[in-house]
Amino acid sequence: MTIELNLLISILKMTKEGSALTESVNRDARMAAGIASKLLKKMQTTEIIYIKNGIIEADSCARLKIAVRALTLGADLQRVSELLSWQEFEDVTTIALEQNGYNVSKNTRFKHAGRRWEMDVIGCRKPWVICIDCKRWQHGLSPSALKKVTEAQIERTQSFAESLPNIKLEIECAKWHRAQFVPAILALTPGTFKFYDMVPIIPILQLQDFIGQFPAYTGSLKHFWKEFSHLHNDS
Repeated sequence: MTIELNLLISILKMTKEGSALTESVNRDARMAAGIASKLLKKMQTTEIIYIKNGIIEADSCARLKIAVRALTLGADLQRVSELLSWQEFEDVTTIALEQNGYNVSKNTRFKHAGRRWEMDVIGCRKPWVICIDCKRWQHGLSPSALKKVTEAQIERTQSFAESLPNIKLEIECAKWHRAQFVPAILALTPGTFKFYDMVPIIPILQLQDFIGQFPAYTGSLKHFWKEFSHLHNDS
């Protein structure tokens, strides 16, 4: 393990519950203070971390940057994934969607066709509804496993569209005349496939770019239209 990688892993460990003292990170990494200080300054310069008064500040966005950097240096995917939480994935996804004008709902539970379902993140911006399944991929994903995950998200998205309107759910899109529901999968790192069965597989740090370019993709993505014209007269 390289010196930088060792330090990155320690930062992830020590900031899992919030900010961490640089001294605590150095101690965990078993690294000389001088060497650690130089590496931390380099990381701060490249905006991977933020340090103030000897304290490493690491919100969800920063921790994901640290995780991706560690993986590019050869860190074990499962080990890195175990140091991240589902909440961090969802927080970063929410921020990216809201910054692009989407109304966001998280961990939406609903019933349809006699089954219970849950959607990790839903972003609504007329006429689009992006339905996101957050995955960390603790192990390498084979084509057969990716097929299973993709098919499940397609079914989940279609079921969600068909379940609306639902008086138990306050979903922005249900107020519209019509909506286009698009399934998507969010991953920690880039994989072999960018799309599978017309469903985008989006690396977390490329999410902002994907959302910004989303209108250009819509014609080539798997989607489900839902009309609400019998309930609403707005367009």
